[in-house]
Amino acid sequence: MHDLPYLQRCSSKEPLAHKFRVYRYRSHQSVHPRPYRYQRGHLYSYVAVVNAGFPHWAGIISAVIASLAIIWLPFILMICISHYLLNHKDSPIVKDIFAALRPAIIGLIAAAAIMLMNKDNFGSPHEDMFSFAISIALFAAAFVATRFYKANPILVLALCGIVGLIVY
Repeated sequence: MHDLPYLQRCSSKEPLAHKFRVYRYRSHQSVHPRPYRYQRGHLYSYVAVVNAGFPHWAGIISAVIASLAIIWLPFILMICISHYLLNHKDSPIVKDIFAALRPAIIGLIAAAAIMLMNKDNFGSPHEDMFSFAISIALFAAAFVATRFYKANPILVLALCGIVGLIVY
């Protein structure tokens, strides 16, 4: 939103079409969080290059370069952190840090799971009892299989997806 004052100054001097573009830009900026906006950098670079009159292959190259520029820094940071952790994995400080992070990670996963347990994902017994019962049965079967029978969670997820595809 650092360029919002500039857009407001421009919108007061420009014709109606530009005002609409500024309004659309403002509403788009407020709806989409910043990381989501950065993930579309490859699309913006492709469109900008093609709209500038360059061929499509140049747009594809610019999209690849933009994608690499977006992922390069996090990739390098993860490599450095992984190297550090591999060298110091037996350190008591590193073990204490991971022991402290474990409850937070479990809490984040539980919060995400609770947010997904809504009417859109499970259905409602008042609207469609069959869909609701199948959703609850799939959830219970997946929970029992992973918790008590130590089944592979990825395999259980794939099987639940196949059953859901067949049933629905």
